[in-house]
Amino acid sequence: MRLSKRGLGAEESATLAISGKAKAMKAQGRDVVNFGVGEPDFDTPEHIREAAKYAIDHGYTRYTPAAGTLELKKAICAELSRDRNLEYTPEEIVVSNGAKHSIFNAMMALLDPGEEIILPTPCWVSYPEMARMCGGVPVFVEGSEENGFRAKIADIEAAVTPHTKCILINNPNNPTGAMYTREELEELAEVAKRHDIYIISDEIYDKLVYDGRRVVSIASLSEDARARTIVINGASKTYAMTGWRIGWAAAPKDCAKVMANIQSQATSNPNSVAQYAVAAALTGPDDEIREMAAEFEKRRNRMVELLNQSEDITARKPEGAFYVFANIKKLMGKTIDGEIITDSMAFAHLLLEKEGVAVVPGVAFGAEGYIRLSYALGMPCIEKGVSRLMDFAQRAK
Repeated sequence: MRLSKRGLGAEESATLAISGKAKAMKAQGRDVVNFGVGEPDFDTPEHIREAAKYAIDHGYTRYTPAAGTLELKKAICAELSRDRNLEYTPEEIVVSNGAKHSIFNAMMALLDPGEEIILPTPCWVSYPEMARMCGGVPVFVEGSEENGFRAKIADIEAAVTPHTKCILINNPNNPTGAMYTREELEELAEVAKRHDIYIISDEIYDKLVYDGRRVVSIASLSEDARARTIVINGASKTYAMTGWRIGWAAAPKDCAKVMANIQSQATSNPNSVAQYAVAAALTGPDDEIREMAAEFEKRRNRMVELLNQSEDITARKPEGAFYVFANIKKLMGKTIDGEIITDSMAFAHLLLEKEGVAVVPGVAFGAEGYIRLSYALGMPCIEKGVSRLMDFAQRAK
């Protein structure tokens, strides 16, 4: 008896592994500051919670259509039209168990065994693993810090081969908070058109952008771009609804149909009560959402300010999301209590053990020499955690 090679090849998420260890340490009584978790620390807004209670009390607890309720699909279409200048019909929307599930559905719909998906790095830890689980081959294109952690469009095009099926972009980016400009997205849309390949555009952080910026969806740039793009989004980050597990894809009708068929066989419909609540989120007031984004911006500014006081750590100011991707290359090769900081993974484990601070190593995102810190936690925790990180860096010899 043996398990499948595909199953055995799937690695544990580094983000969840670090967060799990941090939680275990807390349960043992350790004072831990967890910069590893990508989860807003705010409560789900009250009107959304009330909508869920109404759904439970009025019997919205049964199966829905596999790809989501018509009410929620209409709300998603209205939001895309209002905020992204994108026109979709409900038949082009697939509601899933979180944006992560939507991305997996998209890869399942697009990738045949051996076909390639281009992933600009640094990239979210799950993209390459999902691609492999779907039989695809991830092809990485570096987005250097000198270029704002954005891959150059010419480098992306140079990575295209006869086996390339799609390009996946995350805008704003996890882990760096980087955002592609409209001009870069226009160039990328032309690359996809020239080589006749799909685009998956993960826009889960589109409402969490700073300094007056606005996200441009690549699908909005032309009819051709819309016809070859699957737009991914969800409720988790914007509405502090991570545990509710509702995400969605907006895609050309033929692609949406395939994704819906895949989902109908794999999971059936997403949670009925959560769908009702997310419809309320999309159609209700957004005052609390703007307040959350404003608070994240203040936290971002403070974290970057504190980190850049170090002689050995530097941090660019992210443009969106709620992560800082800090450069720790000067600390590589130094020792802490006789233990060598060999790489970002060793750094993360030593920092957690010695100082009770959880961060995610950059190697998990395809970028060695960096760490990701989430500022989705209160200002006192940010200041305490960064202070401990500074102490750790000063002790390294």
